[in-house]
Amino acid sequence: MKFVGRETELQNLHEMLQENNQVVIAAIAGMGGLGKTELALQYAMAHRETYKGGICWLLPKAGDVGIQIVQFARTHLDLNSPQYLDGDLPSQVKYCWQHWREGDVLVVLDDLNDYSKVETYLLPQLPRFKVLITTRLQLDLPQSFTLNVLGESSSVELLQAWVGEKVTQESAAAKKLCECLGYLPLALNLVGRYIKKRRISLTEMVQRLDAKGKALNHQALTLDEKDRTCTLNVKRGVIAAFELSWEKLSNDAKELGVLLSLFALAPIPWTLVESVETGKDAEQLEDSRVELESLHLLQGEDNYHLHQLIREFFQLKQAEFNQVEELKRSLCRVMVGIAKSISHPQSITHNTITAVNPALQHLEEAAKALKDLSNDDDLIWLFTGLGRFYEGQGFYEQAETWYKLCIEVADRPSSFAALYKASSRNNLASLYTFQGYYSQAEEQYKEALEINRHLLGEEHPDTITTLSNLAYLYKAQKFYEKAKPIYKRALELRICLLGETHIDVATSLNNLAALYSEEGNYWDAELLCTRSIEICQINIKICQINENFLKLTFSLNTLANIYCGQHRYSEAEQKYQQVVAWRKTLLGEDHHQVAISLDQLAYLYRIQYRYKEAEILCVKALEIFEQRLGVNNPDTVMCRENLAYLRDRLPPNPE
Repeated sequence: MKFVGRETELQNLHEMLQENNQVVIAAIAGMGGLGKTELALQYAMAHRETYKGGICWLLPKAGDVGIQIVQFARTHLDLNSPQYLDGDLPSQVKYCWQHWREGDVLVVLDDLNDYSKVETYLLPQLPRFKVLITTRLQLDLPQSFTLNVLGESSSVELLQAWVGEKVTQESAAAKKLCECLGYLPLALNLVGRYIKKRRISLTEMVQRLDAKGKALNHQALTLDEKDRTCTLNVKRGVIAAFELSWEKLSNDAKELGVLLSLFALAPIPWTLVESVETGKDAEQLEDSRVELESLHLLQGEDNYHLHQLIREFFQLKQAEFNQVEELKRSLCRVMVGIAKSISHPQSITHNTITAVNPALQHLEEAAKALKDLSNDDDLIWLFTGLGRFYEGQGFYEQAETWYKLCIEVADRPSSFAALYKASSRNNLASLYTFQGYYSQAEEQYKEALEINRHLLGEEHPDTITTLSNLAYLYKAQKFYEKAKPIYKRALELRICLLGETHIDVATSLNNLAALYSEEGNYWDAELLCTRSIEICQINIKICQINENFLKLTFSLNTLANIYCGQHRYSEAEQKYQQVVAWRKTLLGEDHHQVAISLDQLAYLYRIQYRYKEAEILCVKALEIFEQRLGVNNPDTVMCRENLAYLRDRLPPNPE
């Protein structure tokens, strides 16, 4: 976008942010299309050296600002808040501010439309933090200023940057054209580009604007009695610019514009666009994209974005396309596919987060905006995927919201999603279990079990899974006599239903073996665990998938626990080390299952009085537990207690 005529605003903005040795929150206010974002961007680029602590660019309309701050800190500053703050997003944000990289910091909240939703996150109390807001709101901030439209001379200068000497040759028409466009930078850029591409005169352009004035039902251009910068000419100019650009597009490019308007107001990965079934091949889509770019309607590279006004304009144009409903359904299918790829929350690694983040806001858009077109099955998957993604990062409040929406959809009368009534409750119960909310988890599991028995029967795999989950909940609370018969029943049902060598039978055998091991019944535990390992190895020979290898590591880990309980320390150490290595390879260095193995290996060293070796492993395990599961998770608490025990027995550090 061409940028002229804002030198004074840039200087004033810098003085405003730097003049006081205190925290400054400044706002650039004004109507849409005035170039508020561009002014903030130009200021950030011009003063990169001033803000050595970094420039954090946030998009309030694209999602929760608090989550954006935490994710920015994680991604760009390698800053992770302690897991005891999980579920308390304002405290996580405050922690990020307090531990931010040294140097002055510029925080930009771009296109803010509700100050109350971000006010709680603007907590940095050091003068090195400078907050810059762009908004259409009239914020009551002493450092605020309203960005007006360009003056006539600046508007003409902007137009000249596109069309060159035509401005001198047709000076009266140039001034008239600027007036017709309301001196709005966005409109001037679009129309200037149109003139250049079409090689028409400025006089002809004025005539076309006069003939094409239409009303555009857009909130950003709605006149406000208190906003003295809004004029009819401004509104008319933007309408004319958009309409003229639209008319120049081929039908394929128009269809692409409509498709892009279905995505969220966030960067759109081009790979996502290509995934939507449009009936066009990759080259045709590319041609359409080039058309949109040539008229300045689309910007970016690999990840593309629509200006808010252009996106809304394309949304109004959806009514002109008979195939728009099918585009919506196709986009929803793509989003459902992504949601299905998000596995169990505790299997989410940094690579998962990196892969899903570019599509996250579009997943939420599909879940919210396209819900009327999505069938219940699709909605369940969208909600489940989002819940898993947030749960895996410790954003429990957000995860709970999506899981509860799953239950709402599954509970609809006459809904064919009725079969999800149990699974949606299982998800919520799992979330509660990992948070240590055992009574809530038990309630959800029992409801799920009742539903499964009623709809699917006692011997259905989903019913058996729910039984096993309920038994795990009891075992986690050391209610062994309640857990044991449930585990035995699940094992019997799986053998009867699936056969003696199915991988799920191995899981049930290992579950029961782990319970026996905790009770001290090592003889029966070892017999069951050995059989579980044999079944896992049989399945690995048949299919070498990660799931089979992971289930083998659970059985090997249980066997190591059994050896440890029997004082067979050398054998136990070998098994623990094997499990740690495999889990790091399969799940990543910072997975909570890796932490469990590290903690158990640390315990083995501890009972052999190898305290220093144990401490090293325990510190790493606790770090992972707190990061992935939170400070109140039972595994985290136990690991913390283990570390305290070790440190009480370590000799003091020499001074």
